[in-house]
Amino acid sequence: MSATSAVPLAVINGVVKMFTTSQSYLDCSKVKETKSLMSDLCRQFYNLGWVSGTAGSITIKVHEDSIPKPQQLVVNVMSPSGVQKERMMEDDMYVLSPSGSVLSEPLTKPWPHKPPKCSDCGPLILKADEMRNAGAVIHSHRMESCLVTMINPSSKEFRITHMEMIKGIQGHGYYDELVIPIIENTAHERELTESLAEAIKAYPKTTAVLVRNHGIYIWGDSGNSAKTQAECYHYLFDAAIKLNQLGLDWSTLAHGPIHSPNGFFKCHKNAKVSPKEGNFSSSNVIESSRRCIVLDIEGTTTPISFVTDVLFPYARDSVGKHLELTYNTEETQDDIKLLRAQVQEDLAYGVIGAVPIPSDGEKEEVIAALVANVEAMIKADRKITSLKQLQGHIWRTGFQRNELESVIFDDVPEALEKWHALGIKVYIYSSGSRLAQRLLFGYTNYGDLRKYLCGFFDTTVGNKKETNSYIQITESLGVDNPSDILFVTDVYQEATAAKAAGLEVIISIRPGNGPLPENHGFPTITSFSDI
Repeated sequence: MSATSAVPLAVINGVVKMFTTSQSYLDCSKVKETKSLMSDLCRQFYNLGWVSGTAGSITIKVHEDSIPKPQQLVVNVMSPSGVQKERMMEDDMYVLSPSGSVLSEPLTKPWPHKPPKCSDCGPLILKADEMRNAGAVIHSHRMESCLVTMINPSSKEFRITHMEMIKGIQGHGYYDELVIPIIENTAHERELTESLAEAIKAYPKTTAVLVRNHGIYIWGDSGNSAKTQAECYHYLFDAAIKLNQLGLDWSTLAHGPIHSPNGFFKCHKNAKVSPKEGNFSSSNVIESSRRCIVLDIEGTTTPISFVTDVLFPYARDSVGKHLELTYNTEETQDDIKLLRAQVQEDLAYGVIGAVPIPSDGEKEEVIAALVANVEAMIKADRKITSLKQLQGHIWRTGFQRNELESVIFDDVPEALEKWHALGIKVYIYSSGSRLAQRLLFGYTNYGDLRKYLCGFFDTTVGNKKETNSYIQITESLGVDNPSDILFVTDVYQEATAAKAAGLEVIISIRPGNGPLPENHGFPTITSFSDI
Protein backbone atom coordinates (compact mmCIF):
# COMPACT_ATOMS: atom_id res chain seq x y z
CA MET A 1 0.00 0.00 0.00
CA SER A 2 1.47 3.35 -0.96
CA ALA A 3 0.53 6.71 0.44
CA THR A 4 0.04 9.74 -1.79
CA SER A 5 1.12 13.19 -0.64
CA ALA A 6 -1.58 15.65 0.36
CA VAL A 7 -2.28 18.49 -2.10
CA PRO A 8 -4.54 21.46 -1.20
CA LEU A 9 -7.48 21.88 -3.58
CA ALA A 10 -9.97 24.37 -2.19
CA VAL A 11 -11.51 25.89 0.92
CA ILE A 12 -14.83 24.48 2.17
CA ASN A 13 -16.61 26.27 5.04
CA GLY A 14 -13.34 27.81 6.12
CA VAL A 15 -11.31 24.57 6.12
CA VAL A 16 -8.79 23.44 3.55
CA LYS A 17 -9.94 20.56 1.33
CA MET A 18 -7.13 18.08 0.53
CA PHE A 19 -6.60 14.76 -1.21
CA THR A 20 -6.22 11.85 1.19
CA THR A 21 -2.76 10.70 2.16
CA SER A 22 -3.93 7.09 1.85
CA GLN A 23 -6.97 6.11 -0.21
CA SER A 24 -6.66 2.59 1.15
CA TYR A 25 -7.17 3.93 4.63
CA LEU A 26 -10.36 5.74 3.59
CA ASP A 27 -11.65 2.49 2.13
CA CYS A 28 -10.85 0.43 5.23
CA SER A 29 -13.56 -1.43 7.12
CA LYS A 30 -13.46 0.82 10.20
CA VAL A 31 -14.25 3.95 8.17
CA LYS A 32 -17.04 2.17 6.30
CA GLU A 33 -18.51 0.77 9.53
CA THR A 34 -18.43 4.21 11.11
CA LYS A 35 -20.20 5.78 8.13
CA SER A 36 -22.88 3.08 8.34
CA LEU A 37 -23.26 3.61 12.09
CA MET A 38 -23.60 7.37 11.65
CA SER A 39 -26.31 7.07 9.00
CA ASP A 40 -28.21 4.78 11.38
CA LEU A 41 -27.69 7.15 14.32
CA CYS A 42 -28.85 10.13 12.28
CA ARG A 43 -32.14 8.38 11.62
CA GLN A 44 -32.50 7.59 15.32
CA PHE A 45 -31.64 11.15 16.30
CA TYR A 46 -34.17 12.49 13.80
CA ASN A 47 -36.91 10.39 15.41
CA LEU A 48 -35.85 11.76 18.82
CA GLY A 49 -36.12 15.34 17.58
CA TRP A 50 -32.41 16.04 17.91
CA VAL A 51 -31.61 16.75 14.23
CA SER A 52 -34.86 17.84 12.58
CA GLY A 53 -34.95 20.31 9.69
CA THR A 54 -31.48 19.16 8.47
CA ALA A 55 -30.00 20.73 11.65
CA GLY A 56 -27.62 19.09 14.09
CA SER A 57 -24.58 16.95 13.46
CA ILE A 58 -22.54 14.00 14.64
CA THR A 59 -18.82 13.27 14.33
CA ILE A 60 -17.04 10.05 15.29
CA LYS A 61 -13.27 9.57 15.37
CA VAL A 62 -11.84 6.53 13.57
CA HIS A 63 -8.47 4.88 14.16
CA GLU A 64 -7.79 1.73 12.15
CA ASP A 65 -5.00 -0.33 13.72
CA SER A 66 -4.95 -2.87 10.90
CA ILE A 67 -3.42 -0.32 8.52
CA PRO A 68 0.41 -0.24 8.58
CA LYS A 69 1.68 2.43 10.96
CA PRO A 70 3.23 4.69 8.28
CA GLN A 71 -0.22 5.06 6.69
CA GLN A 72 -2.30 5.22 9.89
CA LEU A 73 -4.43 8.31 10.42
CA VAL A 74 -6.84 9.50 13.05
CA VAL A 75 -9.78 10.84 11.06
CA ASN A 76 -13.17 12.33 11.90
CA VAL A 77 -16.22 11.07 10.04
CA MET A 78 -18.68 13.99 10.03
CA SER A 79 -22.27 14.30 8.87
CA PRO A 80 -22.90 17.02 6.25
CA SER A 81 -24.91 20.21 6.50
CA GLY A 82 -28.27 20.84 4.82
CA VAL A 83 -29.07 17.15 4.33
CA GLN A 84 -32.20 15.57 5.80
CA LYS A 85 -30.72 13.44 8.55
CA GLU A 86 -33.39 10.70 8.37
CA ARG A 87 -32.37 10.04 4.74
CA MET A 88 -28.66 10.15 5.36
CA MET A 89 -26.63 7.46 3.59
CA GLU A 90 -23.05 6.24 4.10
CA ASP A 91 -21.85 8.09 1.01
CA ASP A 92 -23.12 11.40 2.41
CA MET A 93 -20.42 11.55 5.10
CA TYR A 94 -17.28 13.67 5.13
CA VAL A 95 -13.90 12.45 6.35
CA LEU A 96 -11.70 15.09 7.96
CA SER A 97 -8.20 15.08 9.39
CA PRO A 98 -7.80 16.27 13.02
CA SER A 99 -6.77 19.70 11.67
CA GLY A 100 -9.98 20.02 9.65
CA SER A 101 -8.59 19.17 6.22
CA VAL A 102 -11.22 17.44 4.06
CA LEU A 103 -9.84 14.03 3.09
CA SER A 104 -12.99 12.74 1.45
CA GLU A 105 -16.30 14.38 0.51
CA PRO A 106 -19.61 13.10 -0.89
CA LEU A 107 -20.30 13.15 -4.61
CA THR A 108 -22.72 15.75 -5.93
CA LYS A 109 -26.21 14.33 -6.38
CA PRO A 110 -28.63 15.38 -9.16
CA TRP A 111 -31.33 18.02 -8.59
CA PRO A 112 -33.27 18.55 -6.34
CA HIS A 113 -30.40 17.60 -4.00
CA LYS A 114 -28.14 20.44 -2.84
CA PRO A 115 -24.40 20.32 -3.46
CA PRO A 116 -22.52 18.66 -0.58
CA LYS A 117 -21.45 20.97 2.23
CA CYS A 118 -19.40 20.22 5.32
CA SER A 119 -21.29 20.88 8.56
CA ASP A 120 -21.38 24.53 9.67
CA CYS A 121 -20.64 23.35 13.21
CA GLY A 122 -17.46 21.61 12.04
CA PRO A 123 -15.08 24.14 13.67
CA LEU A 124 -16.85 23.72 17.03
CA ILE A 125 -16.73 19.94 16.85
CA LEU A 126 -13.05 20.03 15.96
CA LYS A 127 -12.42 22.42 18.88
CA ALA A 128 -14.04 19.96 21.32
CA ASP A 129 -11.92 17.21 19.77
CA GLU A 130 -8.76 19.30 20.13
CA MET A 131 -9.35 20.41 23.74
CA ARG A 132 -10.87 17.20 25.17
CA ASN A 133 -9.58 14.54 22.76
CA ALA A 134 -13.21 13.60 22.13
CA GLY A 135 -13.92 10.29 20.44
CA ALA A 136 -17.31 11.56 19.27
CA VAL A 137 -19.28 14.81 19.34
CA ILE A 138 -23.05 15.20 18.98
CA HIS A 139 -24.76 18.52 18.21
CA SER A 140 -28.46 18.42 19.06
CA HIS A 141 -31.22 20.97 18.48
CA ARG A 142 -33.88 19.23 20.56
CA MET A 143 -36.36 21.68 22.09
CA GLU A 144 -35.49 20.89 25.73
CA SER A 145 -31.87 21.98 25.21
CA CYS A 146 -33.17 25.38 24.06
CA LEU A 147 -35.84 25.85 26.72
CA VAL A 148 -33.56 25.25 29.71
CA THR A 149 -31.39 28.15 28.54
CA MET A 150 -34.44 30.43 28.33
CA ILE A 151 -35.98 29.85 31.79
CA ASN A 152 -33.43 32.25 33.25
CA PRO A 153 -32.11 34.40 30.36
CA SER A 154 -29.29 35.85 32.49
CA SER A 155 -27.94 32.53 33.75
CA LYS A 156 -24.55 31.41 32.46
CA GLU A 157 -24.98 27.85 33.77
CA PHE A 158 -27.50 25.04 33.96
CA ARG A 159 -27.35 23.24 37.32
CA ILE A 160 -29.14 20.14 38.55
CA THR A 161 -28.56 17.65 41.35
CA HIS A 162 -30.03 14.54 42.98
CA MET A 163 -31.45 13.03 39.79
CA GLU A 164 -30.73 9.40 38.88
CA MET A 165 -29.73 10.13 35.27
CA ILE A 166 -26.83 12.32 36.42
CA LYS A 167 -25.01 9.00 36.92
CA GLY A 168 -24.95 8.64 33.13
CA ILE A 169 -22.74 11.72 32.77
CA GLN A 170 -19.01 11.02 32.82
CA GLY A 171 -17.41 11.70 36.21
CA HIS A 172 -20.69 12.33 38.04
CA GLY A 173 -22.77 10.52 40.64
CA TYR A 174 -26.27 10.86 42.04
CA TYR A 175 -25.23 13.24 44.83
CA ASP A 176 -23.10 15.46 42.59
CA GLU A 177 -24.20 18.77 41.12
CA LEU A 178 -24.12 18.68 37.32
CA VAL A 179 -23.06 22.06 35.90
CA ILE A 180 -23.24 22.88 32.18
CA PRO A 181 -21.98 26.23 30.86
CA ILE A 182 -24.29 28.30 28.65
CA ILE A 183 -22.87 30.47 25.85
CA GLU A 184 -24.77 33.05 23.80
CA ASN A 185 -25.92 32.26 20.27
CA THR A 186 -24.62 34.04 17.17
CA ALA A 187 -25.94 34.54 13.65
CA HIS A 188 -23.41 32.09 12.19
CA GLU A 189 -22.53 28.86 13.96
CA ARG A 190 -18.80 29.04 13.28
CA GLU A 191 -18.70 32.31 15.26
CA LEU A 192 -19.43 30.28 18.40
CA THR A 193 -16.03 28.57 18.29
CA GLU A 194 -14.18 31.01 20.56
CA SER A 195 -16.89 31.16 23.25
CA LEU A 196 -17.21 27.36 23.16
CA ALA A 197 -13.45 27.06 23.72
CA GLU A 198 -13.61 29.50 26.64
CA ALA A 199 -16.46 27.51 28.23
CA ILE A 200 -14.58 24.21 27.84
CA LYS A 201 -11.51 25.76 29.47
CA ALA A 202 -13.52 27.32 32.31
CA TYR A 203 -15.41 24.09 33.09
CA PRO A 204 -12.84 21.27 32.96
CA LYS A 205 -15.33 18.68 34.25
CA THR A 206 -18.07 19.34 31.70
CA THR A 207 -18.79 17.09 28.70
CA ALA A 208 -21.30 19.49 27.16
CA VAL A 209 -21.88 23.16 26.35
CA LEU A 210 -25.34 24.68 25.91
CA VAL A 211 -25.96 27.43 23.34
CA ARG A 212 -28.80 29.72 24.35
CA ASN A 213 -31.86 29.50 22.08
CA HIS A 214 -29.96 27.06 19.89
CA GLY A 215 -28.99 23.62 21.22
CA ILE A 216 -26.17 21.67 22.82
CA TYR A 217 -22.75 20.18 21.99
CA ILE A 218 -21.98 16.89 23.76
CA TRP A 219 -18.82 14.82 23.57
CA GLY A 220 -17.55 11.49 24.85
CA ASP A 221 -14.68 9.04 24.56
CA SER A 222 -16.57 7.08 21.90
CA GLY A 223 -19.78 7.12 19.88
CA ASN A 224 -21.49 5.04 22.56
CA SER A 225 -20.33 7.36 25.34
CA ALA A 226 -21.48 10.50 23.53
CA LYS A 227 -24.86 8.94 22.67
CA THR A 228 -25.44 7.71 26.25
CA GLN A 229 -24.60 11.10 27.70
CA ALA A 230 -26.76 12.89 25.14
CA GLU A 231 -29.74 10.76 26.18
CA CYS A 232 -29.07 11.55 29.86
CA TYR A 233 -28.65 15.27 29.21
CA HIS A 234 -31.93 15.49 27.30
CA TYR A 235 -33.72 13.52 30.03
CA LEU A 236 -32.41 15.93 32.69
CA PHE A 237 -33.42 18.97 30.63
CA ASP A 238 -36.92 17.57 30.22
CA ALA A 239 -37.10 16.87 33.97
CA ALA A 240 -35.96 20.42 34.81
CA ILE A 241 -38.60 21.95 32.53
CA LYS A 242 -41.38 19.84 34.01
CA LEU A 243 -40.24 20.55 37.59
CA ASN A 244 -40.20 24.25 36.77
CA GLN A 245 -43.77 24.01 35.42
CA LEU A 246 -44.76 22.45 38.74
CA GLY A 247 -43.13 25.30 40.63
CA LEU A 248 -40.33 23.06 41.91
CA ASP A 249 -36.60 23.82 42.00
CA TRP A 250 -34.61 21.18 40.09
CA SER A 251 -31.24 22.59 41.23
CA THR A 252 -31.68 21.76 44.93
CA LEU A 253 -31.40 18.53 46.89
CA ALA A 254 -35.08 18.32 47.88
CA HIS A 255 -36.48 19.80 44.64
CA GLY A 256 -38.80 21.86 46.82
CA PRO A 257 -40.91 24.89 45.89
CA ILE A 258 -39.19 27.74 44.06
CA HIS A 259 -38.89 30.77 46.34
CA SER A 260 -39.50 34.19 44.81
CA PRO A 261 -37.76 36.76 46.98
CA ASN A 262 -38.68 40.44 46.93
CA GLY A 263 -37.48 43.66 48.47
CA PHE A 264 -34.29 42.52 50.17
CA PHE A 265 -32.56 45.88 50.41
CA LYS A 266 -33.36 49.30 51.79
CA CYS A 267 -30.66 51.69 50.66
CA HIS A 268 -29.42 54.66 52.59
CA LYS A 269 -30.74 57.86 51.04
CA ASN A 270 -27.21 58.89 50.03
CA ALA A 271 -26.29 55.54 48.47
CA LYS A 272 -25.12 55.64 44.88
CA VAL A 273 -25.73 52.70 42.60
CA SER A 274 -23.64 52.00 39.52
CA PRO A 275 -26.04 51.88 36.53
CA LYS A 276 -23.97 49.20 34.82
CA GLU A 277 -23.36 46.75 37.64
CA GLY A 278 -26.05 47.64 40.14
CA ASN A 279 -23.37 47.66 42.84
CA PHE A 280 -23.02 49.87 45.89
CA SER A 281 -20.01 52.14 46.06
CA SER A 282 -17.49 51.59 48.83
CA SER A 283 -18.81 54.54 50.87
CA ASN A 284 -22.37 53.23 51.08
CA VAL A 285 -24.21 52.22 54.22
CA ILE A 286 -26.96 49.60 53.88
CA GLU A 287 -29.83 49.86 56.29
CA SER A 288 -32.15 46.96 57.01
CA SER A 289 -33.97 45.32 59.84
CA ARG A 290 -31.43 42.50 59.89
CA ARG A 291 -31.02 40.54 63.09
CA CYS A 292 -28.35 38.08 61.93
CA ILE A 293 -25.32 38.13 59.65
CA VAL A 294 -24.01 34.93 58.07
CA LEU A 295 -20.46 35.11 56.70
CA ASP A 296 -18.60 32.99 54.19
CA ILE A 297 -14.87 32.52 54.88
CA GLU A 298 -12.76 32.22 51.71
CA GLY A 299 -12.67 35.53 49.87
CA THR A 300 -14.89 37.15 52.52
CA THR A 301 -13.23 37.10 55.95
CA THR A 302 -10.04 35.37 54.84
CA PRO A 303 -7.88 35.61 51.69
CA ILE A 304 -8.44 32.73 49.29
CA SER A 305 -4.66 32.42 49.04
CA PHE A 306 -4.42 31.46 52.73
CA VAL A 307 -6.74 28.51 52.15
CA THR A 308 -5.26 27.40 48.82
CA ASP A 309 -1.58 28.13 49.53
CA VAL A 310 -1.40 27.31 53.26
CA LEU A 311 -4.26 25.20 54.62
CA PHE A 312 -4.77 22.84 51.69
CA PRO A 313 -1.05 22.09 51.18
CA TYR A 314 -0.63 21.56 54.93
CA ALA A 315 -3.47 19.02 54.98
CA ARG A 316 -2.22 17.31 51.83
CA ASP A 317 1.37 17.06 53.06
CA SER A 318 0.37 15.96 56.58
CA VAL A 319 -2.37 13.41 55.87
CA GLY A 320 -0.04 10.39 55.81
CA LYS A 321 1.76 11.39 58.99
CA HIS A 322 -1.53 12.21 60.75
CA LEU A 323 -3.08 8.86 59.86
CA GLU A 324 0.05 7.00 60.89
CA LEU A 325 0.18 8.67 64.35
CA THR A 326 -3.54 8.51 65.13
CA TYR A 327 -4.57 5.38 63.21
CA ASN A 328 -5.96 3.44 66.18
CA THR A 329 -7.87 6.34 67.76
CA GLU A 330 -11.66 6.35 67.67
CA GLU A 331 -11.68 9.73 65.92
CA THR A 332 -9.41 8.65 63.07
CA GLN A 333 -11.23 5.33 62.65
CA ASP A 334 -14.43 7.36 62.25
CA ASP A 335 -12.67 9.53 59.64
CA ILE A 336 -11.55 6.41 57.78
CA LYS A 337 -15.06 4.98 57.89
CA LEU A 338 -16.49 8.13 56.29
CA LEU A 339 -13.74 8.24 53.65
CA ARG A 340 -14.21 4.55 52.83
CA ALA A 341 -17.95 5.07 52.26
CA GLN A 342 -17.27 8.10 50.04
CA VAL A 343 -14.64 6.27 47.99
CA GLN A 344 -16.94 3.28 47.46
CA GLU A 345 -19.56 5.65 46.08
CA ASP A 346 -16.97 7.43 43.93
CA LEU A 347 -15.78 4.12 42.48
CA ALA A 348 -19.36 3.12 41.66
CA TYR A 349 -19.90 6.40 39.80
CA GLY A 350 -16.51 6.42 38.07
CA VAL A 351 -15.15 9.54 39.80
CA ILE A 352 -11.66 10.34 38.54
CA GLY A 353 -8.89 9.77 41.10
CA ALA A 354 -10.80 7.29 43.28
CA VAL A 355 -8.83 4.16 44.20
CA PRO A 356 -10.06 1.19 46.26
CA ILE A 357 -9.26 1.11 50.00
CA PRO A 358 -8.43 -2.43 51.19
CA SER A 359 -11.04 -3.66 53.65
CA ASP A 360 -8.71 -6.14 55.35
CA GLY A 361 -5.30 -4.87 54.26
CA GLU A 362 -2.30 -3.98 56.33
CA LYS A 363 -2.20 -0.58 58.01
CA GLU A 364 0.38 0.71 55.52
CA GLU A 365 -1.77 -0.37 52.54
CA VAL A 366 -4.88 1.29 53.94
CA ILE A 367 -3.03 4.54 54.68
CA ALA A 368 -1.46 4.60 51.21
CA ALA A 369 -4.90 4.22 49.59
CA LEU A 370 -6.39 6.88 51.87
CA VAL A 371 -3.60 9.32 51.04
CA ALA A 372 -4.12 8.79 47.29
CA ASN A 373 -7.85 9.44 47.57
CA VAL A 374 -7.45 12.49 49.81
CA GLU A 375 -4.88 14.02 47.45
CA ALA A 376 -7.29 13.54 44.51
CA MET A 377 -10.18 15.06 46.50
CA ILE A 378 -8.10 18.10 47.49
CA LYS A 379 -6.90 18.56 43.90
CA ALA A 380 -10.51 18.51 42.69
CA ASP A 381 -11.52 20.92 45.51
CA ARG A 382 -14.39 18.65 46.49
CA LYS A 383 -16.85 19.96 49.08
CA ILE A 384 -17.60 16.68 50.83
CA THR A 385 -18.04 16.01 54.53
CA SER A 386 -15.58 13.11 54.79
CA LEU A 387 -12.69 15.19 53.40
CA LYS A 388 -13.57 18.31 55.38
CA GLN A 389 -13.79 16.36 58.65
CA LEU A 390 -10.33 14.84 58.20
CA GLN A 391 -8.85 18.18 57.14
CA GLY A 392 -10.26 19.77 60.30
CA HIS A 393 -8.53 17.20 62.49
CA ILE A 394 -5.22 17.69 60.67
CA TRP A 395 -5.47 21.48 60.92
CA ARG A 396 -6.28 21.24 64.63
CA THR A 397 -2.90 19.65 65.20
CA GLY A 398 -1.22 22.34 63.12
CA PHE A 399 -2.86 25.20 65.01
CA GLN A 400 -2.22 23.64 68.42
CA ARG A 401 1.46 23.15 67.55
CA ASN A 402 1.70 26.78 66.34
CA GLU A 403 2.54 25.51 62.86
CA LEU A 404 -0.50 27.38 61.52
CA GLU A 405 -1.95 30.83 62.16
CA SER A 406 -5.02 31.91 60.22
CA VAL A 407 -5.06 35.19 58.32
CA ILE A 408 -8.07 37.49 58.66
CA PHE A 409 -8.66 40.65 56.64
CA ASP A 410 -7.82 43.76 58.70
CA ASP A 411 -11.38 45.14 58.65
CA VAL A 412 -12.98 41.94 60.00
CA PRO A 413 -12.15 42.08 63.77
CA GLU A 414 -13.43 45.66 64.16
CA ALA A 415 -16.66 44.83 62.30
CA LEU A 416 -17.24 41.71 64.40
CA GLU A 417 -16.75 43.70 67.59
CA LYS A 418 -19.13 46.43 66.36
CA TRP A 419 -21.90 43.99 65.38
CA HIS A 420 -21.51 42.17 68.68
CA ALA A 421 -21.94 45.45 70.57
CA LEU A 422 -25.09 46.22 68.53
CA GLY A 423 -26.61 42.87 69.44
CA ILE A 424 -26.40 41.50 65.89
CA LYS A 425 -25.74 37.76 65.91
CA VAL A 426 -22.99 36.63 63.57
CA TYR A 427 -22.65 33.10 62.17
CA ILE A 428 -20.23 31.38 59.80
CA TYR A 429 -21.27 29.19 56.85
CA SER A 430 -18.42 27.45 55.07
CA SER A 431 -17.74 24.23 53.18
CA GLY A 432 -15.04 23.54 55.76
CA SER A 433 -16.06 21.53 58.82
CA ARG A 434 -17.32 23.34 61.92
CA LEU A 435 -14.15 22.26 63.71
CA ALA A 436 -12.04 23.85 60.98
CA GLN A 437 -14.10 27.05 61.21
CA ARG A 438 -13.64 27.29 64.99
CA LEU A 439 -9.91 26.73 64.59
CA LEU A 440 -9.63 29.37 61.89
CA PHE A 441 -11.28 32.05 64.05
CA GLY A 442 -9.68 30.82 67.26
CA TYR A 443 -6.06 31.08 66.08
CA THR A 444 -5.94 34.26 63.99
CA ASN A 445 -3.37 36.99 63.48
CA TYR A 446 -5.77 39.09 65.64
CA GLY A 447 -6.14 36.50 68.39
CA ASP A 448 -9.25 34.51 69.30
CA LEU A 449 -12.32 36.00 67.56
CA ARG A 450 -14.77 33.23 68.48
CA LYS A 451 -16.28 35.36 71.26
CA TYR A 452 -17.97 37.44 68.53
CA LEU A 453 -19.52 34.45 66.77
CA CYS A 454 -22.78 32.72 67.70
CA GLY A 455 -22.50 29.54 65.65
CA PHE A 456 -21.11 27.66 62.68
CA PHE A 457 -22.77 25.94 59.68
CA ASP A 458 -21.08 23.52 57.29
CA THR A 459 -22.13 21.23 54.45
CA THR A 460 -24.17 19.05 56.80
CA VAL A 461 -26.98 21.57 56.19
CA GLY A 462 -26.43 21.23 52.43
CA ASN A 463 -24.30 22.43 49.54
CA LYS A 464 -23.58 26.16 49.62
CA LYS A 465 -24.91 26.56 46.08
CA GLU A 466 -28.29 25.03 46.94
CA THR A 467 -31.24 27.21 47.97
CA ASN A 468 -32.48 24.60 50.44
CA SER A 469 -29.30 25.02 52.51
CA TYR A 470 -30.20 28.63 53.24
CA ILE A 471 -33.77 27.65 54.03
CA GLN A 472 -32.37 25.21 56.60
CA ILE A 473 -30.18 27.95 58.10
CA THR A 474 -33.15 30.34 58.23
CA GLU A 475 -35.20 27.78 60.12
CA SER A 476 -32.31 27.10 62.51
CA LEU A 477 -31.87 30.78 63.35
CA GLY A 478 -35.58 31.23 64.07
CA VAL A 479 -35.97 34.67 62.45
CA ASP A 480 -39.38 36.03 61.50
CA ASN A 481 -38.41 36.55 57.86
CA PRO A 482 -35.48 35.28 55.75
CA SER A 483 -34.72 38.94 54.91
CA ASP A 484 -33.75 39.42 58.57
CA ILE A 485 -30.54 37.58 57.65
CA LEU A 486 -27.68 39.19 55.72
CA PHE A 487 -25.43 36.73 53.89
CA VAL A 488 -22.00 37.89 52.71
CA THR A 489 -20.07 35.76 50.19
CA ASP A 490 -17.67 36.11 47.27
CA VAL A 491 -19.32 33.38 45.15
CA TYR A 492 -22.06 34.38 42.71
CA GLN A 493 -23.76 30.97 42.76
CA GLU A 494 -23.95 31.05 46.56
CA ALA A 495 -25.37 34.57 46.45
CA THR A 496 -28.00 33.45 43.95
CA ALA A 497 -29.01 30.45 46.07
CA ALA A 498 -29.27 32.57 49.25
CA LYS A 499 -31.28 35.24 47.45
CA ALA A 500 -33.71 32.60 46.19
CA ALA A 501 -34.25 31.59 49.83
CA GLY A 502 -35.15 35.19 50.69
CA LEU A 503 -31.94 36.29 52.43
CA GLU A 504 -30.42 39.73 52.01
CA VAL A 505 -27.15 39.25 50.09
CA ILE A 506 -23.95 41.21 49.54
CA ILE A 507 -20.99 40.01 47.46
CA SER A 508 -17.51 40.52 48.87
CA ILE A 509 -14.84 41.89 46.52
CA ARG A 510 -11.39 41.02 47.86
CA PRO A 511 -7.90 40.73 46.32
CA GLY A 512 -7.55 37.36 44.61
CA ASN A 513 -11.28 36.67 44.30
CA GLY A 514 -12.62 35.28 41.04
CA PRO A 515 -14.47 37.46 38.50
CA LEU A 516 -18.22 37.99 38.72
CA PRO A 517 -20.69 37.81 35.81
CA GLU A 518 -21.47 41.14 34.19
CA ASN A 519 -24.66 42.79 35.47
CA HIS A 520 -24.88 40.28 38.31
CA GLY A 521 -27.27 42.59 40.16
CA PHE A 522 -25.88 42.16 43.69
CA PRO A 523 -24.54 44.96 45.90
CA THR A 524 -20.81 44.59 46.55
CA ILE A 525 -18.37 45.66 49.26
CA THR A 526 -14.61 45.78 49.48
CA SER A 527 -14.50 46.06 53.29
CA PHE A 528 -16.73 45.08 56.20
CA SER A 529 -16.67 48.74 57.19
CA ASP A 530 -19.06 49.31 54.26
CA ILE A 531 -21.78 47.24 55.94
